[in-house]
Amino acid sequence: MNYFLVYSGYVGVLSILMGCSTWKFYKKMGYRPWVGFFPFYNYYVVLKETENPKWWVIFSYFPIVGPIMMSAFHLFLMGRFGKKSFLQKLLTVLLPFIYMAKENYTGELNVQNPEKLYWEGKKDEGKPKETLIGSFTFAIVFATIIHTFLTQPFGIPTGSMERTLLVGDFLFVNKLNYGYRMPMRPLGIPFLQNTLMDTGEKGNPKDDPKSYVEAVKLPYFRFPGWERPKRNDIVVFNYPEDSVNIAIDRKDSYVKRCVAIAGDTLEFRGGDLYINGKPEKKMPDAEVQHAYYVETEQLFDMQSIFGEYGFLPETYVGEQEGIHIYRFRGLTPELVKKFQDFPGVLSVTQEVKPRGEKDISYYLDHKRSIEEGRYVYSDKINYSATIFPYNKNWNSDWYGPLRVPKKGDVINITAENLPLYSRLIREYEGNVLEDKNGVIWINGKPARSYRVKYDYYMMIGDNRDASLDSRYFGFVPETHIVGKPMFTWLSLQGVFKDSDSDEQAPFKIRWSRMFKQANSGEVEKTSYWWVAVILLVLFFGGESILGFFKKDKKS
Repeated sequence: MNYFLVYSGYVGVLSILMGCSTWKFYKKMGYRPWVGFFPFYNYYVVLKETENPKWWVIFSYFPIVGPIMMSAFHLFLMGRFGKKSFLQKLLTVLLPFIYMAKENYTGELNVQNPEKLYWEGKKDEGKPKETLIGSFTFAIVFATIIHTFLTQPFGIPTGSMERTLLVGDFLFVNKLNYGYRMPMRPLGIPFLQNTLMDTGEKGNPKDDPKSYVEAVKLPYFRFPGWERPKRNDIVVFNYPEDSVNIAIDRKDSYVKRCVAIAGDTLEFRGGDLYINGKPEKKMPDAEVQHAYYVETEQLFDMQSIFGEYGFLPETYVGEQEGIHIYRFRGLTPELVKKFQDFPGVLSVTQEVKPRGEKDISYYLDHKRSIEEGRYVYSDKINYSATIFPYNKNWNSDWYGPLRVPKKGDVINITAENLPLYSRLIREYEGNVLEDKNGVIWINGKPARSYRVKYDYYMMIGDNRDASLDSRYFGFVPETHIVGKPMFTWLSLQGVFKDSDSDEQAPFKIRWSRMFKQANSGEVEKTSYWWVAVILLVLFFGGESILGFFKKDKKS
């Protein structure tokens, strides 16, 4: 409810600005001046007077798409009064309420015949002819609606889900399965997640310009879905530890497998995953991988191996007493058997970290590294690459047991478990958390317990030793869930460089993966090629199809 109250407040402010800057326009068109202050009806009148489809008014105040539609409506209104020059149109788009107010109070307003500025051009044989800019505007609006409210494309740049999902797979993500989450930063450039471009230090998003307006914000709200995330679902979610983007829906998107849901207990024993004390149940299509060291008497012909088994990120460790050692970042049990049968291979050994050895990462000391000509690390802990919680002597192979918080759980808060729950209480659920001389305060009051507001999940990559996942960033709250991958619409090998591999995958189009279902759990994936055909026919031949039915109706 808070979402729609805040949303209504923004609509009210925009309507007041519209009314104050255009009331004379409405009076000149024969309406009462107050019409400009009335949400939706003000733009309904504009569409009616300019002879544009009146149903477009429903998009007036939609998040993301609303500013595009409002700009078009403002152009319609100004065109009705002869404000048609390039400069006038530019001012209408960039400074709408300022420029319209200037014309409203100081300009000469003369009503002219309506001109459809963007959507249609000159008439040809009595029928409106669509202009190029009209087609482009409509395509942008239509695509923005689909991208914002139904499904959005998502590319996979890393190998954390190999070989279930491959680097270079481009997916369509269904936003409705788990319930549609309303945009929380509704004013932004369509199709861009959080930044415009990499303008500062390469690869550092902190100095890049944002693609959205941080000041215009809305609280979290999600409509009911027809399912909740289940164990073994592949899920797209917003990265919880993205410190650059505060807004949940603007944080970077990650894709992992949901291995544990709220109320489950998760544990890794020697690299093997256990849920509620039992070995994990793998889906038929889950290609779980681990890192392995391979010792061989002869150097591998990596290109031949790639040609036979696909790209396998690897590092040549070196030679010891005539034995060549490779580290493969991710091998499935089937591939391990294949390597064991290679001529000259002496051993294939899984990399398992010692129990009790803590995974901890420190920030690089750039100044000392430059001075000494080698990597020198500071004493500052990099928590995003350190095991969660940081006070446990756990690592990615020996982890837990850890219970996943569930909505309604009452947690006893102690100094020992504060690192486990502090982010949940403070960041995810919006409380003020303080530690005053060993006494925990929540929202200004001493607290020994806390009741959890949301359900949480553990997201783990199938490529277990090459995945930044919940073992490092912790619980993923339901507020951060984006949706469920539907199918792979494009698959390109070699488009993303792998900095941790000596060899790089050659470029090729993986035709066999295109338009295949991405989240079925089955080895044989359903093909959605027919969906692509229908969309292409509708996009390029929609007008002809409509024309045929109109012609048939007339006859």
